[in-house]
Amino acid sequence: MFSPKTKRSSLMSRLRLVGLSFGSKSDSWVFKDKKKVNSVYLSSVAKLVPVVEELAMLDILCLNNSETSMASNRDLLEQKHIRDFTLMSKKHVKKEEIEDKVVWITGASRGIGEKLAIQFARLGAKLILSARNEAELERVRKQLVGKHAPDEVKILPLDLASGEDLLKVAVEKAESFFPGAGVDYMIHNAAYERPKSTALEVTEESLKATFNVNVLGTISLTRLLAPFMLKRGRGHFVVMSSAAGKTPAPGQAVYSASKYALNGYFHTLRSEFYQKGIKVTVVCPGPIETSNGSGATVSEKKASSEKRVPSERCVELTIIAASHGLKEVWISYQPVLAVMYLVQYMPSVGYWLMDKIGGKRVEAAAKKGNTYSLSLLFGKNKAA
Repeated sequence: MFSPKTKRSSLMSRLRLVGLSFGSKSDSWVFKDKKKVNSVYLSSVAKLVPVVEELAMLDILCLNNSETSMASNRDLLEQKHIRDFTLMSKKHVKKEEIEDKVVWITGASRGIGEKLAIQFARLGAKLILSARNEAELERVRKQLVGKHAPDEVKILPLDLASGEDLLKVAVEKAESFFPGAGVDYMIHNAAYERPKSTALEVTEESLKATFNVNVLGTISLTRLLAPFMLKRGRGHFVVMSSAAGKTPAPGQAVYSASKYALNGYFHTLRSEFYQKGIKVTVVCPGPIETSNGSGATVSEKKASSEKRVPSERCVELTIIAASHGLKEVWISYQPVLAVMYLVQYMPSVGYWLMDKIGGKRVEAAAKKGNTYSLSLLFGKNKAA
């Protein structure tokens, strides 16, 4: 019987062989026979998907140093099908990493931010809640239950686009809320997203609004807070990024660009300051069921039949990842997760897939259809 590591090496060889076949055949036919090259691509994709899934299961074995049967790991993979294999190896929150720690959450007035506040409070964290709407923050605070909630929960109204001077004041307040304890976890959750449109339809106003919140404000807040963490020799940034920051996202070009920027900045920040106690966890969710500006409402979700991960589950997995100090995690249902794996392992295949469905996805979004359906790839020009 082959060990997991030996089997993994064999599967990686299969990936390379499929990729070589994919490349050699497509290069020779691409300008001669479009239907034929599409057939070759689809055949290659069909071969790649099961290999990628087996790799995911094998990595669970290697990470756990377990000789569990492949069948049981397949059951584990299919049970939820919403986590990358690194996150699947971590089953529970390390409560000792959260309890009595100061956690500052931006975008905490609704959606994922509200759910983060609820779960962190239950785990005994000391919370600082920020968003633009103070009344909504008070609403969230009143429903929190935990060792330090709701009475010790601090409300700190904040607009990430307000400029560095006001952000500096906010950081100083956050650092002084709990005597003898500064911010341990900075949860960058606030984000700005507009309805889907093509890359050429975005307005200058929307471009600036997206980057001011998602990139410039978030980075500025980090630059101002990090020195306090460095002085204490510890601090953890948890960045709510997106699958759109790992793969092309037709219909979301500017949002995708902002998330790519965040990923690049925070992974580099960690590399520069990890030895000085700074940790970074980048969370890349696919479609999530929320009621905020970046997610579908219940009615929209039903209309489009998109399969979205419940926000409570996304938050639970995010906190597990942070408490274990994971550097990056992906949270999504299929087919988004599979595409992320393909882009990671075989970029040519992953990018080809997105090129094939890009126009159809924008059309589906315009009709409020399912923008994550496999029919975009295999259907006959269906938009929904």
